Amino acid sequence: MATKPFWETKTLAQMDAAEWESLCDGCGLCCLIRFEDEHTGKITPTRVACRLLDTERCRCTDYGNRRRHVPDCIKLTPHNIDTLPWMPMSCAYRRLHENKPLPRWHPLVTGDPESVHAAGVSIRGQTISESTLDEPDDALNFAAPDLLVDRSEG
Repeated sequence: MATKPFWETKTLAQMDAAEWESLCDGCGLCCLIRFEDEHTGKITPTRVACRLLDTERCRCTDYGNRRRHVPDCIKLTPHNIDTLPWMPMSCAYRRLHENKPLPRWHPLVTGDPESVHAAGVSIRGQTISESTLDEPDDALNFAAPDLLVDRSEG
């Protein structure tokens, strides 16, 4: 009899550190600069990536020390996922929190870390670094409302 994978049997809070980290699909969507309207709460994502994001690998270049370099970087936990409405709808953490399955292209499902890129879900090759901007608000010139759509079906 086949055993179910950990993400189908454990809650986010029950996962160990390795299981938790393996949920990241490497899409890079959560590392994009976004703006929130103070009055409406509307989120506007951009195609401007955090200066620490390796835009080819879609991974942080200094993950362990990221908050030292980017103080407002959010540390995702099982206890704050529901307070982060800007998290991508395809995000494994968000999907599991909402009792939805992992997308069929997720690396844990396929066994291939490139599957997120092959499915066209990642932001690989679609962004610029925030370090290239003159002013932080210039990121609004690269608004990308299309990134708000659910990419779960890739």
